[in-house]
Amino acid sequence: MFEYELHRAAHAELVREAGAQRLGREAARAARAARRAGRHEPEGRVTAGKDRYAQVA
Repeated sequence: MFEYELHRAAHAELVREAGAQRLGREAARAARAARRAGRHEPEGRVTAGKDRYAQVA
């Protein structure tokens, strides 16, 4: 009976770890999709370079 309980505990731990890894992969996939979706927006992030304007005398 004790071995069965150890087996059940180990199995439960593996299931929890797999769930956590799956959740992490889904979060990373969603973040990548959100970044990709932002590239096609009509109004995206604006980056102004320092070399865009000439220096004033």
